[in-house]
Amino acid sequence: MRVIIIGTGFGQYAMAPAFQALGWEVDIVSPRDQAGLNTALATTCDLVSIHAPPFMHKDLVAKALEHNCNVLCDKPFGCNTADAESMVAMVNQSSALHFLNFEFRYDPLWQQLKKLLDDGAIGEPLHLSSSMHLSRGRQVPHGWLFERQLGGGWIGAYASHFVDQLHWLFGYIDDVYSQPRIDFPLRKDRDGNPTQASAEDAISALFTLSNGTTALLDSSFAAAVDQPGQVLLMGSEGSIAIRQGESLNLTKADGSQHNTPFPAGVNTLQASLQAWLQEVEKSIKAKRQIAPNFEDGLRCARVLETMRAAL
Repeated sequence: MRVIIIGTGFGQYAMAPAFQALGWEVDIVSPRDQAGLNTALATTCDLVSIHAPPFMHKDLVAKALEHNCNVLCDKPFGCNTADAESMVAMVNQSSALHFLNFEFRYDPLWQQLKKLLDDGAIGEPLHLSSSMHLSRGRQVPHGWLFERQLGGGWIGAYASHFVDQLHWLFGYIDDVYSQPRIDFPLRKDRDGNPTQASAEDAISALFTLSNGTTALLDSSFAAAVDQPGQVLLMGSEGSIAIRQGESLNLTKADGSQHNTPFPAGVNTLQASLQAWLQEVEKSIKAKRQIAPNFEDGLRCARVLETMRAAL
């Protein structure tokens, strides 16, 4: 199978190796190379995989659909709800299969958490809390990632995954209380000029799900020090704790415990992407639509817009 990857950042360093590991032929093109993009799309492919900045998503999805291509789009799904609605409308007028790159659903430990939840291992889910703080945002030069109008911000970059995981695990989000903030407002651009950020680099949010479960997210991208991701899911009959990329611990109400370590030497991102892209490959071969898809992207975009509004 053949994929055209649009994007020379995440598309090149993460997506391309994942596709290649599955035996796909990969063609990488920059979203800013219009001639190269037109040449690539004029050829036969099984999938166009879009990993450009969010403000380019709508036009690139339209271009892929003009060439009757199946399309995978990265998150956040455009800059706002209007972009997401437009892309859903476009794909619904085509015969193309569509996919949203919420690969965190396929993280091995999250897959284990969902299985335990579905099997009733902790009874009824009551509350999920998640925290992760990274310092990398202090070193990244100012660019679209820190410009709100271009679709930047930590809500789109990271909270989008968390929102999708809540939808995947528990159903619809009924309500969200959000406190986005800018912890590190001034950074240099690529020319060394100090530039003010307009997009958040940190978020604290409380969610209420349609099944009554509540969830808490506390995360930042420009912390002084790194604090690895931790997740705790409390249920009526036990709890599940994850140290991201390390282990999952199930504790029952009777005190019994079961620990699942993450396999040593495994790249979490690549493991997640390969498992997800295997499902994409099966979907294309069977001509059968699967989730997460553009509809999931739109559902997420609506929540993200509410979260951003508080800044």
